Amino acid sequence: MKVGVMLGLGEGDGLAFPDYAVAAVTRAEQLGFESVWAGEHVVMPDYRSRYPYSQDGKLPQPPRTDVPDPLIWLAFAAGVTSTIRLGTGVVVLPQRNPVVLAKQVASLDVLSRGRLMLGVGVGWMREEADAVGVPFDGRGARTEEFVAAMRALWTGDAASYRGEHVAFERARSYPKPVQPGRRVPVVVGGSGMAAARRAGRIGDGYYPIAPTVELLAEQIAVMRKAARQAGRDPAEIEVSTMVFALTGDRPVTRELRDDLHRMAELGVSRIVAPRLLDSSLPAMLRSLDRLADLLLGAPAQ
Repeated sequence: MKVGVMLGLGEGDGLAFPDYAVAAVTRAEQLGFESVWAGEHVVMPDYRSRYPYSQDGKLPQPPRTDVPDPLIWLAFAAGVTSTIRLGTGVVVLPQRNPVVLAKQVASLDVLSRGRLMLGVGVGWMREEADAVGVPFDGRGARTEEFVAAMRALWTGDAASYRGEHVAFERARSYPKPVQPGRRVPVVVGGSGMAAARRAGRIGDGYYPIAPTVELLAEQIAVMRKAARQAGRDPAEIEVSTMVFALTGDRPVTRELRDDLHRMAELGVSRIVAPRLLDSSLPAMLRSLDRLADLLLGAPAQ
């Protein structure tokens, strides 16, 4: 199974700072991590919306945490690495202009020599959407339109697309992505069943997050059913998932190893270790060495 990592965020330290970013991402590549992932929050308002991945409904990091723009950060990471894949985990797609984003994504794919994966989600924080000035309601439908519009720009010469939320005629967007089919893989993220169905309909990949393997199995089954209903082969949709049990410094238990084995049996091909709270560089480097030793069979150096 492939192993990716989300590196640490911090207040006055972490990914937003070049010394940390260079040391952490080059160490991840050296140790053999397959991919590195960067998340997104444009702003962090005082919010009442419920964060779906914690019991208390709150983000684990403080509100003043530095969260760099994922595409800019991944471009920086691409410049100091050569093999590790680069993923957005995830871009909040309804908050973006899809025509502008298509150009940014294609440019980064070219400059990284085809290492980019575009993870997308609909977002969970209404207050952030309000601050950006985009509607929160209807964000699922806009996401699907935006993906179709970007693919039209990536693959066509004088591309045209007409939807309810985005439309253009004979628009040329160069450079094109360098990955097969002149497309960047679109990985649909989310914890709900709507995201599972969306991944089945339009995703090159699916990135569910679930607190239990049982729920993960249900999400994957829903995705595969939606793919078949859309006339697609579910086996062609790569499944990744974040494993929150790898957040802390606890050892990998037999229970966790059993869970990882069950994930592999479900067809999960990539796990992502979230190290968001490793805000200091020494803590991050220790985490990477430990995870490599536990999950990759690489000795810590």
